[in-house]
Amino acid sequence: MEEQVFQNRVDLSGLQQAVSNIKREVNKIIVGQDNMIELLIAAILADGHVLIEGVPGVAKTLTAKLLAKTMSVGFSRIQFTPDLMPSDIIGTSIYNLKTSEFEFKYGPLFSNIILIDEINRAPAKTQSALFEAMEERQITVDGKTYSLTAPFIVLATQNPIEHEGTYRLPEAQLDRFIFKIEVDYPSLEDETKIIADFHARKNIIDINSINGVLNAAEVKDYRSKVRQIHIDANLISYIAKIVNQTRNNASLYLGASPRASLAILSSSKAIAAMNGRDFVTPDDIKFVATPVLKHRVMLTPEKEMEGITTNEIIKQIIEKIEVPR
Repeated sequence: MEEQVFQNRVDLSGLQQAVSNIKREVNKIIVGQDNMIELLIAAILADGHVLIEGVPGVAKTLTAKLLAKTMSVGFSRIQFTPDLMPSDIIGTSIYNLKTSEFEFKYGPLFSNIILIDEINRAPAKTQSALFEAMEERQITVDGKTYSLTAPFIVLATQNPIEHEGTYRLPEAQLDRFIFKIEVDYPSLEDETKIIADFHARKNIIDINSINGVLNAAEVKDYRSKVRQIHIDANLISYIAKIVNQTRNNASLYLGASPRASLAILSSSKAIAAMNGRDFVTPDDIKFVATPVLKHRVMLTPEKEMEGITTNEIIKQIIEKIEVPR
């Protein structure tokens, strides 16, 4: 009897190779942090912004910089500070004496991958300017609207420990991040390897050793393929049930919005494609559910005082819902 060979309806070989190449390049310098790298690549394929949270020194900024380096697209890094003004990031109109006209000087937001360090340090006016760029993929200055070139991705870092001189991000802005990735300390084995690798490189982190393996046209093509990934109706219902339960949970003061459901859908498709499948499985949904939901829900004050985390509540919600077969 001849063995049947099942072929994907969507050709994912190029996408899988690109993902493998990105991981290879980033892992030249970064040890561990596989989960963060996986989610960052998924966010790029799903056209979403990412909030990266962790204590100083766990390679949040370095990983984001290296990921940007693997893509042959524009890159800007902006350090957010309490005195940062909207014009510092979006640009400003300057009077040209030669032409007797105002010329618009583009700010660092006019790029493809934007790394924002310590996003919670900038005041509300600057956040609102960033907010428009994140949501609308455009910037408005002096009544004129400028479209941002795709891909446009914001990778923002924040420190969960230090609160002096920081501003809490509004819920509406948090909702625009497809993932919140929490970066923990490395394991003992990983830390030993980090030290050994750093010593072997003579205490030098050479970012220029990272090669560009993906361009803007390829990102557009792979995103198109991700959108074609198949998902069964019962899995769509599974996503809806998970998100709906965040709104009906006694431990949560604020549940997730329909934008969270769409984020789980698009990011689970990206994870499926990265694994060479043209269909979504329940495991793909489970993998992305926590990073999609954790920054979109709020604990009740009582649960916060008990030391319960949003991660624990999301895990409980997922465990209670029957997995479709």
